[in-house]
Amino acid sequence: MEIHFKIIGVLLILLALAHAIFPRYFNWGEELKRLSLVNRQMMTVHTFFIALVVFLMGVLCLTSSYELVTSDLGKKVSLGLGVFWAIRLYFQFFGYSSDLWKGKIFETAVHVLFAFMWSYLSFIFLATYFVNMQVTS
Repeated sequence: MEIHFKIIGVLLILLALAHAIFPRYFNWGEELKRLSLVNRQMMTVHTFFIALVVFLMGVLCLTSSYELVTSDLGKKVSLGLGVFWAIRLYFQFFGYSSDLWKGKIFETAVHVLFAFMWSYLSFIFLATYFVNMQVTS
């Protein structure tokens, strides 16, 4: 199971770094001009902190995979991460309109890729908690 945490760690670090291109890719310079200053800055600040948390999750998975799989605290952290990513998976389908990706090759591929990624993260983290809880109980 530890190898999955290492893979997840790399994936999450890459995802966090990908946030750096969001402002340019999504044309925030123009798109966010219509927002008030507070809303514009909230988008920027919240994006930074989301990227930071995702990066730190990745570092945690890379550096503490053994502890996340074997310790009681690690299993509880894995449960929390599993719930977090399962909720993110739910929002992949019900938080975004399908109009954003349907009929668009690149956007559909990204949608499917992230649906698989959120599923993988959810499964590994939740399985770590529930499988290990049965083994140690």
